[in-house]
Amino acid sequence: MNVHELLRPPQTAHDKTAARADNLREQIKRPTADLSETEDRLAELAATRRVINGVAPPDHATTPAETITATLYQRIATTFTEHLDLPTDEPSINVTRSRPGRLVRQGLLEQPGHGRSQKRT
Repeated sequence: MNVHELLRPPQTAHDKTAARADNLREQIKRPTADLSETEDRLAELAATRRVINGVAPPDHATTPAETITATLYQRIATTFTEHLDLPTDEPSINVTRSRPGRLVRQGLLEQPGHGRSQKRT
């Protein structure tokens, strides 16, 4: 038995192990890059949150849904009064609110989505 024959099995094992190590290094690159991109995105979102918190009123997180609904209702009533010259008492608003549904049933309007009406084409 010569020296070359003695070195062949350890050299083969070394080559296989080196190839496996290279393969594992390649597999590590992708998750590392993904992690880096995700951490960058988290930093962007944190900065966005800080900007929004700086601009928004201090009680923006604690505004109850009833207040938002009342404000929205008031904006609609104001639009009825200012731009459409419609009465804003509750029975009149209910008649106005139901009018698009009646026009859809009569075929004069289309309803592409819930709560939306448009002129029939």
